Amino acid sequence: MNDPVNTAKDLPETGITPGGTTGAFRDVLSKNHARRGKPPLHFADMSEDERIAKAKELGLPKFRVRQLANHYYGHFDVNAGEFSDFPAAKRAEAAEAFFPTLITEVTRQIADEGTTIKTLWRLFDGSLIESVLMRYPTRTTLCISSQVGCGMGCPFCATGKLGLTRNMSAGEILEQVRVAAKAMRDGEVAGGPGRLSNIVFMGMGEPMGNYRSVLSAVRQISAMPPEGFGISARNVTVSTVGVVPGIRKLAAEGIPVRLAVSLHAPSDELRDELVPMNKRFDTTQVLDAAHDYYLASKRRVSIEYALMRGINDQVEHARLLAKRLNHYGDNWAHVNPIPLNPIEGSKWTASKPEDERRFLDILHQAGVTATLRDTRGQDIDGACGQLAAKERQ
Repeated sequence: MNDPVNTAKDLPETGITPGGTTGAFRDVLSKNHARRGKPPLHFADMSEDERIAKAKELGLPKFRVRQLANHYYGHFDVNAGEFSDFPAAKRAEAAEAFFPTLITEVTRQIADEGTTIKTLWRLFDGSLIESVLMRYPTRTTLCISSQVGCGMGCPFCATGKLGLTRNMSAGEILEQVRVAAKAMRDGEVAGGPGRLSNIVFMGMGEPMGNYRSVLSAVRQISAMPPEGFGISARNVTVSTVGVVPGIRKLAAEGIPVRLAVSLHAPSDELRDELVPMNKRFDTTQVLDAAHDYYLASKRRVSIEYALMRGINDQVEHARLLAKRLNHYGDNWAHVNPIPLNPIEGSKWTASKPEDERRFLDILHQAGVTATLRDTRGQDIDGACGQLAAKERQ
């Protein structure tokens, strides 16, 4: 039997998830999907051999590649024109060959007294994506995008309404990280100089639809300089709506990243409506794969659950969720109930505070670890489910 991840029609470059062209749920594509192009090749997209070969074309010896890697990963620097340890006559050529501009800031919105920053980026083809930097007292987290738009079609999510345009390259993903890490180091975020400590793939897109680039980015985020940015893999979270083949592939990689599953409903009947992917991979398949990930990684899985008034926030939902998780018997999951962040024109609204508290209480009484998640950046549409990559008028 063919591996559905590797069949021609599901190649990662399309961004379509395994099985996404046939069956009960087909990935939702934007009108620009057919016209998607390929971003310029960047240092972060190249293997070591490709970098050495490119350097040779420019008449540069092998050790120059390590110098470039030190600048990029160790100093968050792409301005080769100012690399004083690099031959002056070759700086411009190196900049063009290795560090093409992949993301350009369009707008920056600030909330929470300067500790939350949402940036709108324009990519090489005019596509727009967003990232959100959130500084807390003990950590700084960057929420990054992995696709232009999203094909998962969740009706309560602004990104899901866009449809999928294309996958982002590893370079485009990593540039979001480099710019944020540099801003933290240089004291450009309220609170003074600091360090980017956590990365969450919870921005635009379904990371498992762009598995190859996401995995490459994870490896480069977590490797120590000059191979990567040196952010511990344990501080990286990869989120999914429940693309089971992707979860199983990630478990086999042996990288201790945290897995987050956007569950949002404890039953198939309700989840079919809230997360259309459930028609392809149902709650039993998703929870089985997530639990297997826990067994393989020894890392507790985050269960993301957006609380929606009168839809999935009642006593029976909390009890069923606890029962489904406790079925596995080993405290393997941490539930993050998230007050729904409203999006324009949506019929879905946030739960009442008393219903949120009751939901949490029921989980705790059942022995399920759960923490109500902080909704940062809601007033700048930077919170979970609100990223729509719109230019402000």
